[in-house]
Amino acid sequence: MTTAAPGRPQPRPGILEIEAYVPGKSSAKGTKIHKLSSNESPLGASPKAIAAYRATADHLERYPDGSATALRAAIAARYGLAADRIVCGAGSDELLQLLAHAYLGEGDEAVYSQYGFLVYPIAIASNGAKAVVAPERNQTTDVDAMIRAVTPRTRMVFLANPNNPTGTYIPFSEVKRLHAALPSHVLLVLDAAYAEFVRNNDYESGVALVSEHENVVMTRTFSKIFGLAALRLGWLYGPAHVVDVLNRIRGPFNVTSGAIAAGVAAMEDQAFVESAIDHNAKWLPWLAAALAKLGITVTPSVGNFLLLNFPPHRNAHAADAYLLEHGIVARRMDAYGLPGALRLTVGDEEANHAVVAALKDFMS
Repeated sequence: MTTAAPGRPQPRPGILEIEAYVPGKSSAKGTKIHKLSSNESPLGASPKAIAAYRATADHLERYPDGSATALRAAIAARYGLAADRIVCGAGSDELLQLLAHAYLGEGDEAVYSQYGFLVYPIAIASNGAKAVVAPERNQTTDVDAMIRAVTPRTRMVFLANPNNPTGTYIPFSEVKRLHAALPSHVLLVLDAAYAEFVRNNDYESGVALVSEHENVVMTRTFSKIFGLAALRLGWLYGPAHVVDVLNRIRGPFNVTSGAIAAGVAAMEDQAFVESAIDHNAKWLPWLAAALAKLGITVTPSVGNFLLLNFPPHRNAHAADAYLLEHGIVARRMDAYGLPGALRLTVGDEEANHAVVAALKDFMS
């Protein structure tokens, strides 16, 4: 018996089963809004980056440099890397999608941790592969669970370190242990979007592993500490053979001229980056301690955000509604399987005091 053809174009199997990524809310009640839902920088962008971006407006008729040569050179100079092993993209999200598109297909599997970034399962499923979730321990990546999740069908392992939305991390020794347990044909993707915020001596972003092995890549972003989220700019450092593959399939002009110019200026303005690091180093522990005193369980974080775990009698949904009524936008964690939690970005001084005051009233 034949089946009638559908009356309109149909996506391939599995696409309609993907849960679309929903970003953090942007609005709340009141004239003064503190948006703390998307881990954006409270200091904004470097004035030098803003000026560089504005200067490109005089030549909007011209295509950008398809190789992002100046930006790759600036990144290479800043971190001591080879520029020809860097790929730039429209945010690290695009690079994660390109990796999945290049290395995953029907019948393949890819592993990520239980509370890992939601872009991973979307990238995996959209390329026909199966997402395999490794359970975490105390809202932290469990390397042994990740290793156990690897099967003969595994082609890729995603590791956000530090992790979003928990803010937890694993030391570099554990990253190396995970890599050592992977077959050589499995690609380890180290997502180090929040690397600049980490001050712990046992942490490394992954540059050394990439430099020494053929099956490791590291992705980074300009959206967080550099404050360029609106420009959608990220980069990847990887083995030459992976870089070659990504350059074959990425869009020919996937990074705009404005983003390239702003990225170069931001990368060279180390004083501004240091000010953002110092701001977070001051307010992250202050905010964590103040919220813990209110009876909220705060997951230890090394990023620029905190995961707040609410008790049953003062649940996260009610807390979110209360904060919105007071002009504060946090991030619900239902989509991550954490309905009892909210994620809160470290804001400026006014925002941090405002959220503590609001939650003090809510909890009491």
